Amino acid sequence: MKAFTRADPDERRQSLIHACARVLADKGAAGVSVRAICAEAGVSPGLLRHYFAGVSEAIAETYRWVGETIGEALEAAVAAAGSDPRARLLAYLAASFRPPIASPDLLATYVAFWSLTRSEALVAQVRGEVYSEYRRGLEALIRAYRPAVQDARLPAIALTALIDGLWLELSLGQAPFTPEEAEALAEKWLDGLLG
Repeated sequence: MKAFTRADPDERRQSLIHACARVLADKGAAGVSVRAICAEAGVSPGLLRHYFAGVSEAIAETYRWVGETIGEALEAAVAAAGSDPRARLLAYLAASFRPPIASPDLLATYVAFWSLTRSEALVAQVRGEVYSEYRRGLEALIRAYRPAVQDARLPAIALTALIDGLWLELSLGQAPFTPEEAEALAEKWLDGLLG
């Protein structure tokens, strides 16, 4: 007979976050509930409230984790690009067109997050944090590439809008362009914005 073992609290909390992401991707915002998350995680419904104040906090923490996961993928792409500021900036932009960022499951999860930002203050707050972090990283890379740029904020916003649109199409599947073509478009837009 196998002895009962308790999962590490951090592991259990993280498994609930992963389960929440899967439920959001599979069922959308309307299908997420304490019961659905706990069923996906294979735990009793009361366990979620042990780690989170409620489903809204679980969703917000899932959003934060997804943002961190994307941030890690972006950082890895930039690190792999070497020391050239232009190559690092292009790597940051292009990473959105490849897994793990360009993914139907990630898109489905994000659609659920976005739909909750108007009704869930905590989700909206985390959305602001995640996008601010993304733009800060982009602004820093823009300033490293073009130190004379007075205000990197607007170029970062413009590039973010382009990247989001291309990412959306690629993640939906059957986009009328390839990831390589998306990268070329991002490079052209970058050159148009920053010269």
